[in-house]
Amino acid sequence: MKQSLVFLGLAASASAFTTAPARPAQSTTALFGGARGGATTLEGKTSTVASVKELLDSSEMIFTVPANGISVAETQTLRRSLPEGTTMKVVKNKLMSRAVEGTEYEPVGDMLQGANMWFFIEEDIGGSVKAFNSFTKDFAKKETHSILGGNIEGTNYDAAGVDAISKLPSKIELITRIAGSIKAVPTKVARVVKAPGMKVARAIKLAGEEGSDE
Repeated sequence: MKQSLVFLGLAASASAFTTAPARPAQSTTALFGGARGGATTLEGKTSTVASVKELLDSSEMIFTVPANGISVAETQTLRRSLPEGTTMKVVKNKLMSRAVEGTEYEPVGDMLQGANMWFFIEEDIGGSVKAFNSFTKDFAKKETHSILGGNIEGTNYDAAGVDAISKLPSKIELITRIAGSIKAVPTKVARVVKAPGMKVARAIKLAGEEGSDE
């Protein structure tokens, strides 16, 4: 009887030092598309590649940051702070590699190391970079989650380059300034700029071609 009591006492003492059950990795699962996510099956991977290709087609610029160490709640906060037309998405490197293959963004293959969170920007580059920088400041992540690099018009840029580009005039401002030099009627420039997925270089080129036809 005494031995039983001693055994029970030791068992109770040991249980007090047992590590608490690990919390479900919900944040990692939700962030990287595991378990019920869409990037674990062949169909899901195909769908992811297709959706990323669509984002690339409509993007003026993309840039990437480390994806590790950002909770689901923080991700939601960051997403809500982004300008309209900017999409934030964690994409596995292999799927991103497939998506950029054959596009002007193919050079970003050099950045596909570790876990990456990508920002697909349709127009407001300055606002997007500013929103991300504000997020890293508010959540004390400047040292661990700085911008890794980006790509615009097929050229890769480091963090300093992305920051410099973000301070340039927006597409609308740039087109407005150039309109006079290419002698294009403002209404024609506006029509070209509003075309879905139109990028700066192509918009300027088409606007100039329309002006030269007259």
